[in-house]
Amino acid sequence: MSRFIARMVVVVGQVVGRAFMQAYREAAASAGKQGAQHAAKQAGSNSSEAAARARIGQMDLEEARKILNVEKNASWEEITKKYDHMFKVNEKSNGGSFYLQSKIYRAKERMEMEFGPQAKTPPPPPPPADASR
Repeated sequence: MSRFIARMVVVVGQVVGRAFMQAYREAAASAGKQGAQHAAKQAGSNSSEAAARARIGQMDLEEARKILNVEKNASWEEITKKYDHMFKVNEKSNGGSFYLQSKIYRAKERMEMEFGPQAKTPPPPPPPADASR
């Protein structure tokens, strides 16, 4: 009799566990859809573009400006200056955060999309080699 009760407890636990996991998966999927819809509503006239960006995880232009702490009419030079400073400050070797560094990089990437070809500036030249070595 005790084996039967123990077996019933195990079976009921498995059924409840499976039901819980299925409900969790459905809730997570629903939340993802609602998030994209919410982003589309906030975007206004560019709702289809904003929804597409939200689905693939890209940030919007306003978020990029906030992360880089630049004004709406900032020049590309000002954006790159802020980016360079914030990226260096958040280096892991300086005790910074890789997550913040990633957000800063993605913000600059989004600003590059906005500025177009003029934003693609070549990287600065490497420092001159020390001839005394």
